[in-house]
Amino acid sequence: MRPILLGCIADDFTGATDLANNLVRSGMRTLQTIGIPEVSNDAQVDAVVISLKTRTIPVDEAIEQSLRALAWLKASGAQQIYFKYCSTFDSTANGNIGPVAEALMRALDTDFTIATPAFPENKRFVFQGHLFLGDQLLNESGMQNHPLTPMHDSNLVRVLQSQCQLPIGLIDHQCVNEGSQTIEAKFQELHSNSVGIAIVDAISNRDLFEIGRACKALPLVTGASGIAIGLPQNFSLSEASQAELLPAATGLQAILSGSCSQASNLQVAAFIKAGLPAYQINPLALANNPDTIQHAIDWAIAHVQQGPVLIYSTADPDAVKAIQNQLGIAEAGNLIENALAAIAQGLVAAGVRQLIVAGGEVSGACVQALGIKQLQIGTQIDPGVPWCYAKAEVIQNQGIHLALKSGNFGSPDFFLKSFRMLT
Repeated sequence: MRPILLGCIADDFTGATDLANNLVRSGMRTLQTIGIPEVSNDAQVDAVVISLKTRTIPVDEAIEQSLRALAWLKASGAQQIYFKYCSTFDSTANGNIGPVAEALMRALDTDFTIATPAFPENKRFVFQGHLFLGDQLLNESGMQNHPLTPMHDSNLVRVLQSQCQLPIGLIDHQCVNEGSQTIEAKFQELHSNSVGIAIVDAISNRDLFEIGRACKALPLVTGASGIAIGLPQNFSLSEASQAELLPAATGLQAILSGSCSQASNLQVAAFIKAGLPAYQINPLALANNPDTIQHAIDWAIAHVQQGPVLIYSTADPDAVKAIQNQLGIAEAGNLIENALAAIAQGLVAAGVRQLIVAGGEVSGACVQALGIKQLQIGTQIDPGVPWCYAKAEVIQNQGIHLALKSGNFGSPDFFLKSFRMLT
């Protein structure tokens, strides 16, 4: 067994795939696991990404799962730990980003780390401590309407401080622009002033490389997947490796969209506008009619032989709020996750072997329902979203190609172009 260099803990499954994709692109042989592995690491890889589903669960449960993942990674020899969260800094007023980060710091006996959700390739920029999605502040970007983690403040220092006991500081872009040595010096200055976590500005890939170089000695790094491109340079990699070619794609094609983000709404609209078959799931129907799931599966089976089909619960913010007012936020979310997971099982049983899932929580539910334990990372479709290959227990460990898409990621034609990349 070879010790791993970088051990990663991701708070949802799409984010984990996004991170693994960036590590592979940057030359690290990477294994992504679904949940905490039950056995020790015997793969010859440079990095392991443990995918958890902790973004919106109770804080204590998120901490407990993250610490168990940390214990497994430390036992596998990880030289540095990476806590990955969403590039939109998704969290509630109580966490879970801050509490989990502080728990990991305590477990690693370190009293300083950084936090940056910057991912310029996906138009996530941090400047003066504020998070921008494109040219819009986070709280004006549509994220203020997120059904589970609405974000009403773009000031990340303020957001993270509300979740943390440690003082939160800022490393602004003027400092970052001067390079890694200046950034390291700022680490020392903030640490000497008792700052525990520093939000770090970044508006370009060059910034991420300089930040990554400055992080070489940190036991823990926290951020979205963007900073991942700056970390591999710190390790003595014997040979830069490229993502392995995935096995040839076969089988039928389907899309499940449980995200209500602006990007996913545009992708659903583009698919429907192209005249392709789409079926909408309504949480109220799920609550009132137990046959709704089987109806969706039957509809898909009737159409999927002619090409890709889409089953979606995606809706605009007003419709989402109306449903939440009737069912409750948690109940509406659980209904959709469980329904799409059951539909994923039905579709795969019917011969679907190329499956796109949109939305972090829904992706987690579908992957678990299919009995997938590991993912092989392949070709990138759009920044942060690669095709993957996995063995699914529900079909006796036959292979399936998966694309797990964060709700906010991907171009409007994402659903239309993705399958062409597998042919």
